[in-house]
Amino acid sequence: MKKEEVPQDSSNLSKSNLKELCYATDENGNYTTALSSGWEPKTIALENSIQDINERIEQAKNDVINGLASPIVYFMELHKMDWLTLAGYVEMWIWRVKRHGKPSVFKKLSDKTLGKYAEAFEISVEELKNYKGN
Repeated sequence: MKKEEVPQDSSNLSKSNLKELCYATDENGNYTTALSSGWEPKTIALENSIQDINERIEQAKNDVINGLASPIVYFMELHKMDWLTLAGYVEMWIWRVKRHGKPSVFKKLSDKTLGKYAEAFEISVEELKNYKGN
């Protein structure tokens, strides 16, 4: 797109006086950079993604409260991780990490294992052990 056509729509960026760096072509057809305050389709997509993430976090919280999932599931969603990502952080097989998402298995985990999760979530072991959905 041409430099003068770079979108300047209202977005979360414009609310905080931030600009996004974009590539565009100048009057000679050479690539250059331009600042954009936002682009409506991108803003809509981001808002939908954020809404989806917030719904998943809320569902995980409810699952912990109802005894359907361990706090690991909630903190994984809160930190925008999936099972594979979390398994990488705690250096365990993915099947083990998924198993630790079950409340009955979570209750039996050692402090050493819980420490790996706590470090990944940047919380204390006590916070992880005592999270009840509040």
